[in-house]
Amino acid sequence: MILIGAIPVVMALLIVIPQITKPEIPITAADSNDVISIEYSTQHLKKIQFGVTDTIGATKTEFLSIQNDGNVKYSVTIDGKPEPDITDVLSKNTMKKLKALIKETGFMQIPRNSFTIKNDVSEYDKFGVKITLNGITSNVQWPEQNATNEFIPPLIVHVKDELDGIISEIIE
Repeated sequence: MILIGAIPVVMALLIVIPQITKPEIPITAADSNDVISIEYSTQHLKKIQFGVTDTIGATKTEFLSIQNDGNVKYSVTIDGKPEPDITDVLSKNTMKKLKALIKETGFMQIPRNSFTIKNDVSEYDKFGVKITLNGITSNVQWPEQNATNEFIPPLIVHVKDELDGIISEIIE
């Protein structure tokens, strides 16, 4: 009886252990026929007071565009002055990883949320990701976590971190 009861437990362990030891998104989720384009922006926003009224202005804006063929364009504007664009090409492996991350995690099904900014915040970063996968577009915008009382889903932060990593590699 014990031996028969142990068989399902052993089988479950054989399935679960590889998932725990390798938490990455499997690249096999990406299909070579998938067509993807990604636009990622970061704005460092600052509240500017004009006597009675306040306005919010961007002191720094970063924009990353990734095309299906791996071509990347990175643009930066600081205090309204654009800097020279940086172009690069991502490896096929990196592109497969990005496609798998978007497809496997359900990023395309994230509902559009509106995040309210705390009243006492005068400077914060705002992020935006527009992904078009096989003709379907998802556009998500959110502030950094300490600028809002609302919960930012970890999936959004994970995609942001991946794209920030690409930016770090490009600007080196």
